[in-house]
Amino acid sequence: MKKSVKLAIAASVLTAPAMAANVPGPVNVLSQNMENPLYMPARNMFYSKLSNGVMLKVADDSKAHKMKNHDGEIEFPIIRIQEEMGYGITDRWAVHGSVQYTHDDDIGRTGLSAGRLGTTYRILNLYNGFVWDVYGDLHLGGIGEMRGAYRVNDISVGMTGAVDAAGVFDYDNYSNGMWGFHVGTKFGKKWDKLTTSAFVEVLRTFGDDNNTIRVVGGNDMLSPMTQGVLSSMGVNGVNTPALLLAGLRIPSEVSVDLKSTTEVNAGANVFYQWSDRWSTGAWFKYNHHTDQGVEKITTQLPNNPIVKKLAATLEEELSNMKDGFDEYIVGLSVANQITPHAQVALYGEYTFDTAHEKSQNGTDAKVEAGVRVNFTF
Repeated sequence: MKKSVKLAIAASVLTAPAMAANVPGPVNVLSQNMENPLYMPARNMFYSKLSNGVMLKVADDSKAHKMKNHDGEIEFPIIRIQEEMGYGITDRWAVHGSVQYTHDDDIGRTGLSAGRLGTTYRILNLYNGFVWDVYGDLHLGGIGEMRGAYRVNDISVGMTGAVDAAGVFDYDNYSNGMWGFHVGTKFGKKWDKLTTSAFVEVLRTFGDDNNTIRVVGGNDMLSPMTQGVLSSMGVNGVNTPALLLAGLRIPSEVSVDLKSTTEVNAGANVFYQWSDRWSTGAWFKYNHHTDQGVEKITTQLPNNPIVKKLAATLEEELSNMKDGFDEYIVGLSVANQITPHAQVALYGEYTFDTAHEKSQNGTDAKVEAGVRVNFTF
């Protein structure tokens, strides 16, 4: 009898979960749902999430939009396609990558708008449902160069030879041309049908001159004083910025060293599994996009005193481009598990934002809706 009691006590001790151990939570429909914000692919499992969205934007009245006569204009449809793929090395360690393509025909801007390649490790996966992940991603902005045009709308030359200029950027694509890295952490808790989670991450980019900027002069008349000063310097027959840039033999394309930047993103999610097939999610995200800045023009320019002063003026003006903006995004999704390995989700987002005076990303309204198709294999 005593021997049986001892064996029972020993068995109970050996089978009880260790409080300090990283005991995995139970595997259920909730943890296998690819729309769950705490989803982690199982060992040796691939997953794919393809999102196809359409966005509508109404440009705000920022200084940049006014200079382009674009304030209050509607941009629609903006096509946004994103593919995310990942692979589970173990049940707690995965690699993943994603790319996003955006096409906005109304402003002639198209190309890759996001790209990441990295890994996630699940530090904690406790039996009570608490999960804690850390992750690091390579920022793929350096894959393609930043392309655009700087439109010089006005140039003034004073009696003392001081040069001033005013202009605005037109972007051809969405890349900043810079490599960088994301580091972040995500944590949350899974109950029987409910999941809550939050994340915070930092993006650091490294400045370079991976860009091509077309220099385009405006056709508005230069001031009489500027024309007079130019004539006294031997520059005759020039009455617009376009003619002045051509007369000074300014290159039609230049490259600039951009400054490194640091940005912060954070958010929270709520997810509910209604049944084996149906689930829904809601989220809030905050994205801080810092001001860009130019260190210097790296293209060789003509050895001309006016050109040197004009270049110095533009470098000073663009050292802080005042184009930063903050996004506050709310979203909702509903998903249906078609098969054990295939899922379809409908999603929608509305974005509130605050933008700096020269940002071209500020809006009075921004809404996106789309469909996401998820697979495991």
